[in-house]
Amino acid sequence: MKFLVVDDHTLIREALRGVLIELQRDAVVLEAGTCGEAMALIQEHPDLSLMLLDLKLPDRDGFDVMAELREHHPALSVVMLSAFNDRDNVIKALDGGALGFIPKTGSRDVLVSALRLILAGGVYIPPDILNREPAAAAGSGQPGAAARPSPAELGLTGRQVDVLTLMMQGKSNKLICRALDLAEPTVKNHVSAILKALDVSNRTEAVLAVAALGWELPRNAS
Repeated sequence: MKFLVVDDHTLIREALRGVLIELQRDAVVLEAGTCGEAMALIQEHPDLSLMLLDLKLPDRDGFDVMAELREHHPALSVVMLSAFNDRDNVIKALDGGALGFIPKTGSRDVLVSALRLILAGGVYIPPDILNREPAAAAGSGQPGAAARPSPAELGLTGRQVDVLTLMMQGKSNKLICRALDLAEPTVKNHVSAILKALDVSNRTEAVLAVAALGWELPRNAS
């Protein structure tokens, strides 16, 4: 796999490179210290698998970069890095299609666990964000440790779980259509059913709900 680490701090890039190589032996890790450098590397390497993006770059805001990537490189997966892991930033990153939000202030063990989860197809959200305001679960208000229903128990079909898996990966409806060979109205119906089952109103709340429920979704939907 080929990764791009974008951060203006050399030590952060070195730490991320070491963890990525530890978790993925064949990893190719490219590095950039600015948005300009990152965009040039994206053009040179269309086969990038994952981009680790700092929220605050010297030449541009990370959220602006994510918006541009969403428009021009929708297939590139992005994980946000920041020392400012307040709930608003986490929600904004997930709204923008990020696969997760990794706090730079965390320990190396946290970094390893977060990247391991993301490489396995999951979405990493700082636990304190979930604990502060857990997402709602259908019919029960809040998902607690005592009652965490499975997707089937909430009435989700296998195909809806496939759609949810791709939603958790930040895929748009159009990309889900291509991946699952479904018509867009069908995907929209599945998304609506998923939101209803989770008792949430949008995709970001769905991501938070699934994270709070601790579901292990299949890595590759088909």
